[in-house]
Amino acid sequence: MHDGYSHKAIWKIAGPMILSSISTPLVGLVDTALMGHLDTPAYLGAVAAGTTIFSVLFMSLNFLRMGTTGIAAQAFGSGNTTAILNSLTQALVIAALIALALITLQLPVIDISLWLLGLQSETANMTYEYFTIRVWSAPAAMANFVIIGWLLGMQNARGPLAIMLTINLSNLILDIVFVVGMGLNVRGVALATLIAEVLGLIVALSFARSVLQIQSPSWHQPSLFKFSSYKHLLTINSDLFIRSVALMFTFAFITAQGARLGAVVLAANALLMNFQLFLSYALDGIAHASEALTGKAVGSGNHEGLDLAVKRSFFWTLILALLFTLTYIIFGNTIINLLTDLTDVRGQASDYLPWLVTLPLLSAAAFLYDGVYVGATRSREMRIIMTGALLLVFLPIWFTTKGLGNHGLWLAFTAFMASRSLAMYIWYQHLRATNRLFT
Repeated sequence: MHDGYSHKAIWKIAGPMILSSISTPLVGLVDTALMGHLDTPAYLGAVAAGTTIFSVLFMSLNFLRMGTTGIAAQAFGSGNTTAILNSLTQALVIAALIALALITLQLPVIDISLWLLGLQSETANMTYEYFTIRVWSAPAAMANFVIIGWLLGMQNARGPLAIMLTINLSNLILDIVFVVGMGLNVRGVALATLIAEVLGLIVALSFARSVLQIQSPSWHQPSLFKFSSYKHLLTINSDLFIRSVALMFTFAFITAQGARLGAVVLAANALLMNFQLFLSYALDGIAHASEALTGKAVGSGNHEGLDLAVKRSFFWTLILALLFTLTYIIFGNTIINLLTDLTDVRGQASDYLPWLVTLPLLSAAAFLYDGVYVGATRSREMRIIMTGALLLVFLPIWFTTKGLGNHGLWLAFTAFMASRSLAMYIWYQHLRATNRLFT
């Protein structure tokens, strides 16, 4: 009766999502390698700056994916085909409006971004060129966010894997063709990303079409043109947007404070953040599974299914977190040495490595319950916990431990992640005990 919440069901979704996540950094490595072998460092700086701008923009807009997953999963669980179609089409309308705004406002956005980054003229000109080409990928990128989220809600992880592999592999191949073969340099990297997103959207639409053919919903959608019907989706998305901004602020603050402590500390912190990034690739895969299964259980009113989904997802989250902890204890310094040849950076990174050893287990629940809350569409609680962890834990601890230097910064971040884990666990237990997850 509850095979749909088995360990196999979790890995049916988590496995493909972990694989798709791992493919993403390959493109960044190729971009770096290609630009790093050109005749001026301005090329590398421009692509790095342009990628950073879009990472910030698109990370803040990732609510399109998360918000869609929870709503679609609950619609799937309830078996309401009209709600299933609405969860896709309404999110696509919002995605299209956001993409239109990005394209319309591209000049002020790039001007403000260049001012904030403070780039030198040659690098700034190349970054401008990169941005004004890649920004046209916004419609496809936003639609891909939505369809990936929707497919996850429909318990389909093969689609997101195919979409991400299409985007990343075609981006990689087109990078080589445009940069090495045609000598387009920065323009080639931007054009490769633009085309890759469009190719990904073609694959995404084909998967969405296949799923809709199985569901056979009514295509008559008067609610698509009623603003009131978007209220629930907009509320969820606005909460998730604020949550994302708070998280981005935390990472940006760490980078800024690290820079104030010197170039070596800045480099060491950037290197160590890769440890947390590696962890997120694995734990996010389990979180995606918990989104889909939690949403299905809530949508169908299946209390036992919800408990099984959370319990089993938590089990695998803790197993993976423990494996990462052991890996960092045994091979942490080896990984540092693989990532840099700079002796002083190696030394600094080794000094702060113990903080990264503690983070997998302390932050495990935060990753897991992010997925649970998304599936249950409890975006308000996610917003409150994230902003609370930032304002009441991270910033106060940093400002009271500044005398510890970079150790104070890592202490603040570790407490930030641990407080999120604890708060999300406690609040979930309260929601479950009071039966508010099914209302």
